Amino acid sequence: MVYSVQDLLYQLESYQVFDFLLPFLLIFAIVFGILVHINIFGGRRGISLIIAFVIGLLAIRSPFFSEFYSELFPRLGVGVVVVLTLLILIGLFVAKEHTHYWFYGLAAIGVVVGIIIIYQSFGNLGWTSYVGSEAVGWIIFAVLLVGLIITVALAAGKNDDSRRKPAGTFTFPLKFSD
Repeated sequence: MVYSVQDLLYQLESYQVFDFLLPFLLIFAIVFGILVHINIFGGRRGISLIIAFVIGLLAIRSPFFSEFYSELFPRLGVGVVVVLTLLILIGLFVAKEHTHYWFYGLAAIGVVVGIIIIYQSFGNLGWTSYVGSEAVGWIIFAVLLVGLIITVALAAGKNDDSRRKPAGTFTFPLKFSD
């Protein structure tokens, strides 16, 4: 008997792999990675493992999370493909010494796409019934305003030659500590 990939996916769906196992693994991996990275328990990975396991199980306990994941992640996949396509096009058609500035625009596009994805997911779940469709415009306006403020702040700080990096070096423009 011949099985297709689609049959395999339907079978995994009937076992509720997409409703419970994959969200559990996602939450577990994120929490475990954060706990190991911040090293809060002094390198004792066993404690981080147990905490991540418990948080992962608690996250899938409610059907609320399963509905949220099933709404959010397909849209997130489309958003990632859009941003990745723009990244590939920038890499193909923009000279390497100019890509530094394009990445700021790409980051802004990624933030806007992320906000739209979250807003649409919340809307399909009925969590934004009190907010009208004009909220998307206000969200985009707020993101653009914050981007403009950051751009002006960075442009004003460019007169300081002591903080300049060599051409082609990419560093995050905001410093939180010196």
